[in-house]
Amino acid sequence: MRVLLVIVLVLTSSAAWAKAPDSSLRPVARPGSATDVQNAGLLDVLRPKSRQRQTRKERRLAKKGAVCGDIDIQGVAVGRVPGKIRGCGVDDAVKVRSVSGVILSQQAVMDCGTARALKQWIDQGVKPAVGKRGGGIVQLRVAAHYACRTRNNRKGARISEHGKGRAIDISALTLRDGNEISVLKHWGRGKNGRILKKVHRAACGPFGTVLGPSADRYHRDHFHFDTARYRSGTYCR
Repeated sequence: MRVLLVIVLVLTSSAAWAKAPDSSLRPVARPGSATDVQNAGLLDVLRPKSRQRQTRKERRLAKKGAVCGDIDIQGVAVGRVPGKIRGCGVDDAVKVRSVSGVILSQQAVMDCGTARALKQWIDQGVKPAVGKRGGGIVQLRVAAHYACRTRNNRKGARISEHGKGRAIDISALTLRDGNEISVLKHWGRGKNGRILKKVHRAACGPFGTVLGPSADRYHRDHFHFDTARYRSGTYCR
């Protein structure tokens, strides 16, 4: 009887062993709560609509002549601007014709970072400095903007920030009454000279590099502004 019982036990254990899984079972992750599932679904629904609203906004601004997503920066988007020299060129360039109601004497090609810096300088520097003199500021005389060249056009020099769409040169401020405050004629002279000092100083911050007549002989007739950044802060002369 004992022998028969042992045989039955051995056969039963062998059958159980044969049916055992080849690897240990992993616990199945429990589903999230009903609230979590609802929130996830809600986000999936909302995200595309948010993108659609943003796209519609950009299109609406573009129809009004805005670039860089700012109605105060008027111009046209021109996209990629290639350069003839290695290191030149602009990604997502814009051609700006006016900023905060101030017209540029020539449409200037730049990137949006430079366009926004220009707006900040006009709003916080130029307009307060000029005030009501001559009826206020109406135009900036642009001496240079995008140009694929080396610094100061010197052979062998590094590529200028102008060649990267990050720079603009301003030679004069035109007032509503038609008079100009000229960098060449008025720097360091009388009230117009003091206004130029203020607008030059106000550019130190919005722009990474600010050069004027005190910097060197290359800038005696204009201000050079660019958005290159340095560890030491704004280079302002």
